[in-house]
Amino acid sequence: MSEKLQKILAQAGIGSRREMERWIEQGRVHLNGEVAKLGERAGPDDEIQADGRKVDHKVKAPRRVLVYNKPEGEVCTRNDPDGRPTVFDNLPRIKGERWIAVGRLDINTAGLLLFTTDGELANKLMHPSTNTVDREYAVRVAGEVTPEIIENLKKGVVLDDGMAKFTDVQFFDGEGFNQWYHVCIMEGRNREVRRLWESQDLKVSRLKRVRYGCIFLPKKVSVGRWVELNQKDTDELASLVNLESKPVVNLDPQLLKQYERDVRRQKTRQKVGGESKLRKRKVRIDS
Repeated sequence: MSEKLQKILAQAGIGSRREMERWIEQGRVHLNGEVAKLGERAGPDDEIQADGRKVDHKVKAPRRVLVYNKPEGEVCTRNDPDGRPTVFDNLPRIKGERWIAVGRLDINTAGLLLFTTDGELANKLMHPSTNTVDREYAVRVAGEVTPEIIENLKKGVVLDDGMAKFTDVQFFDGEGFNQWYHVCIMEGRNREVRRLWESQDLKVSRLKRVRYGCIFLPKKVSVGRWVELNQKDTDELASLVNLESKPVVNLDPQLLKQYERDVRRQKTRQKVGGESKLRKRKVRIDS
């Protein structure tokens, strides 16, 4: 049975499907010794090379997922031309695979960010047609939030790139000018949460993602740290986008020890204000 090249490469953990499409267009992928073309398909007996390295696609790579607690000030790129810290700086190194970020958080947004070695899972979770995976944010809003504003945000607001809305808005804590709310949204458009509040002449002073689909930000994961999901939670996440289970392989113990040594040598990471208040919410947040 043949499949599209970009899908095979994504399943092999080389990168996301969109990224693999770019690699093919750039001539970085070869099929049976020839430069591959976008749209080509391959079967189990075909030889595939990516950046000159043979891709073992007969046996599908295991699925691995990390939950990372992103601090403010980090960018969601592998290499930043301005030299700013990136979300990839603190991730564990793995051989023969790459961590793929599931979506992005802007530089001023903190909280839960998922990484996986399964490009197909990343593609499914990020694809605009996926409407089964919601995101939940803790938001500190500066200004008076009226019932009419809440109704507007749930009914829908026309932004520069189209209609947008929160599927749920719940008051969480706070008095006076600054109040905390929890909001849910089904999309991941650029700065969408902030822009929705700004459409009502309100300013977001803090923003933190606390849930992605069925995965909550674990209490035990401090800012700038990560945890790898177990088989149950990984399967539950994959089932949201109708993907079958794959075995989960834990990180090598020696790599974990090295990571812990590296962490101890690092300076204390930037902390997100208001975290203690947000943790009062009674939800399942341990993976």
